[in-house]
Amino acid sequence: MRVSREQAAENRDRIVEVAARLFRERGFDGIGVAELMNNAGLTHGGFYGHFDSKEQLMAEACERAIDSTGQRWRKVIGSAQKPSMDALASRYLSSRHRDHPGDGCVLAALAGEASRQSPPVRSAFTRSVGRFIDLLDSALAGRRAALRRRKAVAATAAMVGGLILARAVNDPTLSEEILHAVAAELPGTTSSNP
Repeated sequence: MRVSREQAAENRDRIVEVAARLFRERGFDGIGVAELMNNAGLTHGGFYGHFDSKEQLMAEACERAIDSTGQRWRKVIGSAQKPSMDALASRYLSSRHRDHPGDGCVLAALAGEASRQSPPVRSAFTRSVGRFIDLLDSALAGRRAALRRRKAVAATAAMVGGLILARAVNDPTLSEEILHAVAAELPGTTSSNP
């Protein structure tokens, strides 16, 4: 049965959205095409009508994930009652974010796997890193551009690394300690050391 162009576009969009969530939850290799399509409510056979390969979907899912989380982080910055980095750090380095990787940052969810992926997937991941750095750069107002950029790169590495470690350990107390310690040391937060 043929579907309309609009329905095909909706199906493709649903596949990318589901993949963005499931890859963050389970990793790139943690879910196959058949299960992914089933989760999207579509048949396995329809996959190659939308994508040339799983790698193409992986790249698009990275882009989608950074788009959706970036929109949320920009809202946090825009509505913050406290300095932007404080607002971002408290949301990013939270137990909620730690405990729900499927809805969270693609960088923390997939950084460990990205280096072993194909060039298109790595390129999409690299763009995602760049976009997150740019977002943090915008939250670090009041500094020279070069210093602000360096602080944004350092904050990105600290936040992503802190979240990865907080997810990796099986000691809840240590996990919380990691989240709080990284947040306290971030450049541009009011809790940072001078």
